[in-house]
Amino acid sequence: MSDIVAPVAFEMVRRPPSQRTAGLISGITGYRETARGRFSQREAAPLAVPLIISFGTPFRIGLGRDPDAADRQRSFAAGLYAGAVHIESDGGADCVQVDFTPHGAYRFFGGAVVDLAARMIEIGDVLGHEGAQLRERLGATNGWQRRFDIVEDFIADRANHLPSPEIEFAYRLMARSGGDIRIAVLAKEIGWSRKHLVDRFRSEFGLAPKPLARMMRFHRACRLARTGTSSGWAGIAADSGFADQAHLVREFVSLAGEPPTAWARRLAQADSRLTRPVAEG
Repeated sequence: MSDIVAPVAFEMVRRPPSQRTAGLISGITGYRETARGRFSQREAAPLAVPLIISFGTPFRIGLGRDPDAADRQRSFAAGLYAGAVHIESDGGADCVQVDFTPHGAYRFFGGAVVDLAARMIEIGDVLGHEGAQLRERLGATNGWQRRFDIVEDFIADRANHLPSPEIEFAYRLMARSGGDIRIAVLAKEIGWSRKHLVDRFRSEFGLAPKPLARMMRFHRACRLARTGTSSGWAGIAADSGFADQAHLVREFVSLAGEPPTAWARRLAQADSRLTRPVAEG
């Protein structure tokens, strides 16, 4: 894998969801790079379904691997992926990113979440002519906040797919446990067979419950590492529902593309809360 070289100059503006989009999205970000170069970023199994609306040069994005020239992505949507996402840019990236919650993604994209799983699809292919019009309208609008208003209106108007109450309930149970719950227990709670539960999860999230639970456990471990509320990596593993520290290390390699200590060192450069010493992993 290539070394991570973060953009040296960029503008980033974030806005939380308004009342209209609460529960649908976790936020909207405006991002613009202002210095040329070749830059790399890595996202670890994001628990979000992003919609990227680009006005600059395309990103190169590889799922679980370094991207190449064939991986150029402009405006697109991407589904849940249980692995590391490798992103390269050339200093000319300029975009709005909407991060949908897993449930919000179904309400907005409907059954297309199945097609998006572990894939990136051009905005016109997933949203039709309205998606292309949205990109043109945002490109002709000045100011991040005005762009964000347009995007939120677009989302609120289109989010009319209703998830099943059983899957909503099962997802809340899973999220409340941080992914540390057996799939058979979820199925029993809502009175479904395990197979039916798995099929319905795939139809509404694009992923089966087991990989989604893995991602939740992993993100719980990341939060504990950031806050320092557990005792070293062994404590983080125990508090996150992993069998042991070795299990935690394997999951970090699989979902983040690197062991937990390497992940912590990289993030510590931008987050001083990760500078506390932890046991090697």
